[in-house]
Amino acid sequence: LNVASLDHQNVVRVIAAGTCDPSCQDSVGTIIMEYVGNSTLHHIIYGTECAKTKGKGNGLGCSHDNLNLVQCLEYSCDIVSGLVFLHSQLIVHLDLKPANIFITEQNVCKIGDF
Repeated sequence: LNVASLDHQNVVRVIAAGTCDPSCQDSVGTIIMEYVGNSTLHHIIYGTECAKTKGKGNGLGCSHDNLNLVQCLEYSCDIVSGLVFLHSQLIVHLDLKPANIFITEQNVCKIGDF
């Protein structure tokens, strides 16, 4: 599976990936992914500060406002859509949590760290 070929609006795009050299202990694998911003679902749910905005509300959940029902449903549909795509590619996310759901500037959820 070439993860760089995965393309879905609700999955963080992998630009390139390299494996580590098993013969060298200091060798590490590398994954380069698209930049999707600094807001996550964790920021929105728990009201933690975003690195860029330092807690100022900007519509991306960086202030501690409760999610309304419509936004909850939109985020849920984005996440389910991304998971359905990953599963169709035989990829199982083993660490799905709010901190691994990124929120773009367009207010779209993207699954990362898979």
